[in-house]
Amino acid sequence: MKNAQISNITLVLSTRNPGKLREFEALLAPTGCIIRSLDAFPGAPDVDENCDTLDGNAAKKAEIIMEFTGYPTLADDTGLEVHALDGAPGVWSARWAGPECTPADNRKKLLSALQEIPDRRARFRTVIALATPDGTTFHEGVCDGQITIREQGNLGFGYDALFRPDGHEKTFAQMDAPVKNAISHRGRALQALLSALETNPELRSQIT
Repeated sequence: MKNAQISNITLVLSTRNPGKLREFEALLAPTGCIIRSLDAFPGAPDVDENCDTLDGNAAKKAEIIMEFTGYPTLADDTGLEVHALDGAPGVWSARWAGPECTPADNRKKLLSALQEIPDRRARFRTVIALATPDGTTFHEGVCDGQITIREQGNLGFGYDALFRPDGHEKTFAQMDAPVKNAISHRGRALQALLSALETNPELRSQIT
């Protein structure tokens, strides 16, 4: 059911990643919000994610794009935190194998780092920042799981083919989008955001 209080409100998503855009569109579809990515704004800057925390990167991306577009803006930063690697790659997850690396490079490095390690515990943690002219709020979601010994599945993106959430037999890359979105770190962070919008009239007024 659409939320009449935020239906038809335009929110910008600070990304050009089509996989991420699809996830946000699917998760926010019931609200009636209109989600626009950076592709809808020619000349939108590429924001350097050079902060040392997920909160910092999410806020930087949201605030710079909000200033450019004039619309309330969502941005997220996600880290894969592997227990045996003391939380690495963490905030560096997207560029762990180097500044010009591909997702496949990152997955290869992770499998190599864990090759002789039996402890495969890990978690995905997402922080979503919502930037408006009145300020920035943060909303977090976590999903615990295990790193598999080889890639499984070809859906999703990033480390999805190596991450099997607790209580499930499939990796994120083997799950249909509705199943993944119901349990994922990003889905939980968005649910935290939606809960805040539903229960906090002041926050809701900032985007309407």
